[in-house]
Amino acid sequence: MATTTATARAFGTAGLRWLAGCRAFGSPALGLLDPPAASSSGRRALASSAAGGEGGDLGSEFYQFRDRKIPFVPELTIHKPSDEIAIPCFRVLDDAGNSVHGDSGEYEVEEPLAKKMYETMVRLQTLDTLFYEAQRQGRFSFYMTCFGEEATVIGSAAGLEHADHVFAQYREHGLLLWRGQTLQEFADQCYGNHRDYNKGRQMPIHYGRKDLNVQTISSPLCTQLPQAAGAAYANKLAGYEGITVTYFGEGAASEGDFHAAMNFASTLSCPVLFFCRNNGWAISTPSDEQYTGDGIAGRGQAYGMPAIRVDGMDALAMYHATKAARQYIVENQSPVILEAMSYRTSHHSTSDDSSRYREISEMKAWKARDPVSRFQVWLEGKGWWTESEESELRAEARKEVMKVLDLAERERKRPLRDMVTDVYDEVPQHLERQYEEIKAFALKNKALFPNDTPIE
Repeated sequence: MATTTATARAFGTAGLRWLAGCRAFGSPALGLLDPPAASSSGRRALASSAAGGEGGDLGSEFYQFRDRKIPFVPELTIHKPSDEIAIPCFRVLDDAGNSVHGDSGEYEVEEPLAKKMYETMVRLQTLDTLFYEAQRQGRFSFYMTCFGEEATVIGSAAGLEHADHVFAQYREHGLLLWRGQTLQEFADQCYGNHRDYNKGRQMPIHYGRKDLNVQTISSPLCTQLPQAAGAAYANKLAGYEGITVTYFGEGAASEGDFHAAMNFASTLSCPVLFFCRNNGWAISTPSDEQYTGDGIAGRGQAYGMPAIRVDGMDALAMYHATKAARQYIVENQSPVILEAMSYRTSHHSTSDDSSRYREISEMKAWKARDPVSRFQVWLEGKGWWTESEESELRAEARKEVMKVLDLAERERKRPLRDMVTDVYDEVPQHLERQYEEIKAFALKNKALFPNDTPIE
């Protein structure tokens, strides 16, 4: 306090502003331990500098903050978010499936890629439909669909590279489908049988594949964001060629982990894509009760992070936006936030009934904008898709999904002992004791366990 008071006497208000400026701007003067003498010539030099005179580069017109110039103004103004222009939403196809660019060919893709994207979207839609019905029949415990968000997931998956590490939430299983996971492997995981890569330890649809660079999904909301930021930073230090991508919903952006991850990634220039699926609902909470302001992409500016907003129900827009974001991240080694505007046309999960908190008419209106049908119209307009191909694809997809469900259901379960293995190199005594208690309970209450669960 004494030093500050002495400095104030020596420099006056203008001098303190200069000294604070040196600290804030990283000026060479920051290295000076002692302030210059408060001579009359010194006061004249400061005045000259403040006026933009010779020998000064601070000026009075701008507050220099890193690479940004913030203008000084004599008027006091409260800047309201409503006065700012919202970040625009990029799209290629209109609601009817027609290109907004006409016949220019801008932002389109080659026929083989377009057909692969569409076929994957149809298979994903079929997978969700039949798996949802299987859960309702009691064949396994839980399921979540991505109805209304097929273009968001498949379009972005197509715009990424296999080397990119993915930290998903729980509605991006289409990315695994795009990268090569078979329908049988999806079914095996949901049933938790002996072929499940997660050894039956995860809830259904909580997938993970090391060979496909997809981290195992966890239920707690938003924990994957700081993990992704950290992984991106580690990969950057290691010189890894791929980027890191983390998916999340707009509801997850209300969690504290979101802000920690964004700030971490921005200040350390982590090569990570923050991919927000803004589908309008965080379970039963609508987005307008989750936040105000310019959505999730609008937060990018506060963190010094480039942002893109995209029509998430437009597969072509999603593909090109993801590719552009990835290229920017690679070239600049810095994060990007992408907000995909879509709508969840299904229930949050099989544990939810969305008709209790939103109107049926609202859901029907959004279903009419089905992203799969929208992309189909564009393909047909290009002459790349026919009705016969459509009928054949859907029939084959349905037949294959029903087959894998039946096969997965007949496979044996993992041994009960797998609950305590792989946690440590050797199972410690405290886990052995816990397992013996579980085993005793299982033997006494066999009716509570599947008949094909080995109890060893």
